[in-house]
Amino acid sequence: MSAPQPVGDVVGRAAAGFTAQFGGQAAGSWAAPGRVNLIGEHTDYNEGFVLPFALPMRTIVAADRQDGEHWTVWSELPDETITFGAHDVAEPGRVTGWGAYVAGVVWALREAGHRVPGARLAIASDVPLGSGLSSSAALESAVLAALLDLGGLELPATAQPRLAQRAENVYVGAPTGIMDQSASIRCRAGHALFLDCRDESVEHIPFDLEAAGLAVLVINSRAPHRHADGEYAARRRSCEAGARALGVAALRDVGVDQLDAALAQLDDEETRRRVRHVVTEDQRVLDTVALLRAARVNEIGPLLTASHVSMRDDFEITVPEVDTAVEAALAAGALGARMTGGGFGGCVLALVEVDRADAVAAAVTTAYAERGFTTPGTVPVLPSPGATRLA
Repeated sequence: MSAPQPVGDVVGRAAAGFTAQFGGQAAGSWAAPGRVNLIGEHTDYNEGFVLPFALPMRTIVAADRQDGEHWTVWSELPDETITFGAHDVAEPGRVTGWGAYVAGVVWALREAGHRVPGARLAIASDVPLGSGLSSSAALESAVLAALLDLGGLELPATAQPRLAQRAENVYVGAPTGIMDQSASIRCRAGHALFLDCRDESVEHIPFDLEAAGLAVLVINSRAPHRHADGEYAARRRSCEAGARALGVAALRDVGVDQLDAALAQLDDEETRRRVRHVVTEDQRVLDTVALLRAARVNEIGPLLTASHVSMRDDFEITVPEVDTAVEAALAAGALGARMTGGGFGGCVLALVEVDRADAVAAAVTTAYAERGFTTPGTVPVLPSPGATRLA
C-alpha cells in the first residue's frame, strides 16, 4: 500500500505554480479535501441521510487579488491557464471544462449578492480525478474558501455547501446532491459527518479507526466512468418518479416499516428496485450511526456490504471492476466492503483489521490481474479536516 502524499507537497506545488505563472508570492493558500462516503449512496438528493468523511488528499488553491472583474486561473494537471471576466460569469455555461468549476463559484457568489474580488489562482491537487472521491467538490470548496477570504466576504459555514452545490448544479450542469460539498467544507478530523440532507443539519460522529485496530482502505478501481452522467440523472429521475407515485415529498419519507406497502403501490419493477435501495440505504446509514455512537465500529462491516449488494442489484450502478474489488476484499478477510460514490466506476472502500490490510490489498490486486483489469490503487485513509486556510 502507498500512503497519500503529505499535504505540504501539494501546497508547495500550488505556491510554485503561482510564482511561475504570475510572479511573486500568493497572499495565501486554501485547502479542501476530497471525501469518501462511508455509507449512504444516492440518498442525498432523496432528502435522506449520508455519512461521509474527509480524506487526507486535498486540493490547494494559492491565490491573490487582482484589479478588475476578471479571474486568471492556472491548474497543475492540464498545466493550463484560463482567464474569464464578468461577462463569462453572467450566466451559466460560458466557461467550460475544468474552469467551469472555478467560474461557477464566482457566478454563485455574485448571484447571492456578493462582490467577488478579481483574483489570480493557482491550483494543485492530489485528489484523484474521476474516481468518485469528489475532486470537483474539493476544487469548488477550496476556490470558495479563497475568494471568501480575499474579498472579506461573510458567508456562514452552514451556507457554504449549498452555494458550492449551486455552482456545480447550475453553472456546470451536474445534478449532484449536497453531500460532497458538505463533506469537503464541514468535516472534522477523526469523525464522520452525519448529514440530514433535508434540513442540512449535521452531527460529527466519532470514527476512531486506530483505537479499534482497524483501517479503511480506499481502492481505486481504475474503471472508467461508463455513461456516468446520463445514468446518474436517470437514477435521480426514477427516484423522483417513485416519490410522486407514492405521494411523498421525497423517498426519505418512506420508512423501512412502510416499504412493502409502498412497493406494492408501484407498477414498474425498475422503479420498485430504485425505491427499495434508497429506503433501505437510509436505514443502513441510521444503523451505522447508532453503532458508531456506541463505539462499536468493528460491527459496521455487514452494513457496508449490504449497501454494496443493494447498489449492485437494486440500483444497478456497479461495474465488474468494483464488484471484483469488493468480492476479493471480503474473501481476504475484510469486515465489510462497498463501492463509494455515484457509481459506474470509481472507488471501493474496505473496512479491515490493521494486520490484514496488506493481505486485502494484495488479494484485490491479484483478482484484478486474473481478470485482466488495470492494476488498482489502494491507499489507507483516516478521517481528516474540512476546508481551511493554510497560510
